[in-house]
Formats: sequence, structure tokens, C-alpha cells
Amino acid sequence: MCSARNDEGSAVHPLTEILIAVGLVMATVSTHVVGFAALLRGLVTWHVLTISGLWRITWLMTALTCWLIIVHLIEISIWGLFYLWQGCMPDAESAFYFSGATYTTVGYGDLVLPKPWRMLAPLQALTGILMCGLSIALFFTIVGRWIRNWTRRQALTDRRSLAPKND
Repeated sequence: MCSARNDEGSAVHPLTEILIAVGLVMATVSTHVVGFAALLRGLVTWHVLTISGLWRITWLMTALTCWLIIVHLIEISIWGLFYLWQGCMPDAESAFYFSGATYTTVGYGDLVLPKPWRMLAPLQALTGILMCGLSIALFFTIVGRWIRNWTRRQALTDRRSLAPKND
């Protein structure tokens, strides 16, 4: 039950709530690390960081975006499952919707957690911001690598075309 009292009628200890919050954050960060590790392993194994060509990069950007969204959806689901398990929301749709709106910091406010658990919402939002920030950093690092590779190839091509030709 998602309330301030357990079955005996006494208040839930604040330390219990803090431990639950820490556990949810750890599960979220761990999920992100595993998702990142799998992604990076794939990027290196398939030599993705050295590719070129509009269509290959377009396809890889789409795949990278989808992978990161899946990782974030798993993280949102961790929190949503907790809210559902604790009865903080009336049904699964509400639990996952609230979790997604909170994680992404959209926060419509049409659903709120019961008072004893309200501090989880800003904590989830903060965790979501950090995880999205990490994903954005990875995304732009990869894009930066592709741009750097392209400009190096372009400079090399330009130097070759300007070099004097020996007849």
C-alpha cells in the first residue's frame, strides 16, 4: 500500500523511504551503465565510429536514438513498476505515465504521488535529467567523432587535389 502507515498502523520509517529511493536511483543508474556498455561494445566491435556516408550515418543515428530510448524506457519502467507495486497509482497505465512524465521532467501534474512518497518524484526527475544528460553527451560525442572523421577525410582529399602533379 502506498501510504504513510504500514499494516500495524505505525508510520513508515523515513530511513525506509530513503533506502527505497537510493535503491531506485541505483537501479536506474545501473541500467544506464549496462545499456551504455552494450552500446559502446557494439560501436567498437562494428567499427561504427569510423564510418562515413550519408545513409550509413543516418541509419546509425536512428539506431543509436532507438537504443537510447529503449534504455530510458526501461529506466522509466523500473520506477513505474515500483509505483504500481506500492499502489501509488490506481493502475499500470497511470503508474507508467506518471513515471514517464516525471522522469522526463514534463510533470503535467495531473497525477501526484501520495504524501509519504512525494519526495520520490523530484528524485526521479533529477535522476532522469542526469541519465538524459549522459545520453546526450554520448550522442554528441559520437556525432562529433563522425564529423571529425569526415573533415579529416575532406582535408586529405583537398590536399591531394591541390598537390602538384608530376608528369
